[in-house]
Amino acid sequence: MQSIDFSTELVPGLPNELGLECLIRLPYTAHRLVFRVCHRWRDLLQSQDFYYHRKKSGYTQKVACLVQAFNGGIVNGPKIPGELPSYGVAVFESLNQCWYKLPPVPKYPDGLPLFCQLASCEGKLVVMGGWNAVSYDPVTDVFIYDFTTQQWKQGKDMPSKRSFFAIGACSGRVYIAGGHDENKNALRTAWVYDLRNEEWTRLGELSKERDECEGVVIGEDEFWVVSGYGTESQGQFDGSADVYGFKSGEWRVAEGVWEAGRCPRSSIGIGKDGDLMNWGEVDPAVRVGSCGITLGDRVLVTGSEYQGGHHGFYMVESKGGQNGKLKKISVPDEFSGFVQSGCCVEI
Repeated sequence: MQSIDFSTELVPGLPNELGLECLIRLPYTAHRLVFRVCHRWRDLLQSQDFYYHRKKSGYTQKVACLVQAFNGGIVNGPKIPGELPSYGVAVFESLNQCWYKLPPVPKYPDGLPLFCQLASCEGKLVVMGGWNAVSYDPVTDVFIYDFTTQQWKQGKDMPSKRSFFAIGACSGRVYIAGGHDENKNALRTAWVYDLRNEEWTRLGELSKERDECEGVVIGEDEFWVVSGYGTESQGQFDGSADVYGFKSGEWRVAEGVWEAGRCPRSSIGIGKDGDLMNWGEVDPAVRVGSCGITLGDRVLVTGSEYQGGHHGFYMVESKGGQNGKLKKISVPDEFSGFVQSGCCVEI
């Protein structure tokens, strides 16, 4: 916390160390009010040091952010024949089983771009890419939601249009790779976005084209770009992965880490011994459209038993690399719709 000015008391009558300990214990839901108390507290709560001090002290909270289908403003609401659902971001707090919806992105008040991607950085939610819901044209928009101010801001656009790409985040940076361009050509390129400086940097190329690949960050060491297929092999999902080392800055290939021919989208988890696993194979109840979001030692798993079936929501205890059985959770009707994708945000 050396970069924070402690020339005056944070809390009158208390040493700064105790004042800081009081503030880091406040739940993130109170931060917006605390933010308005004074400029000193506002600057503190917005600082990276404050976030990492809360994280190190164990006072952050992990929530699931889900891109979820809405109909007429209500998830699973009345459907009009021929009308496609719009999508918004639903937030699930596993500790108190609370659900709420984020405000819409100002540029897209009627719903997020279709198939947009989510990642999280330093307590913020990042939304990238997708298709314009009216024209179906791919977009390069980047939006960042700050849970402290409860506001969206627009980041720097993606370097080029791409869809169904892998995404992951670590240490204030978002990594993207693969997918396909606006002409449906599968891509090998990879980029990293620095949120603090709002800069994009090229990361070289993957070993092969990887359309509809999935991104996984393992620890704080590597970004995995799993499976996908090339332009000339539509739908023939590969069993390998390209792995980027954050420290080495180099790519390597991992063979045989995924079931060849199986789509990896949103269904990859980390199983025993650090191997990749498929949440769709954990239980028949989530075999279709499965999505798993790890929230510490618990995982939120969603999916259906069959195509077009009811979308279920479950929690799984995950300890020592072993996953327990699915436990169905009660979800309000307005948050029971199809989950396209999601990520964990540590706030």
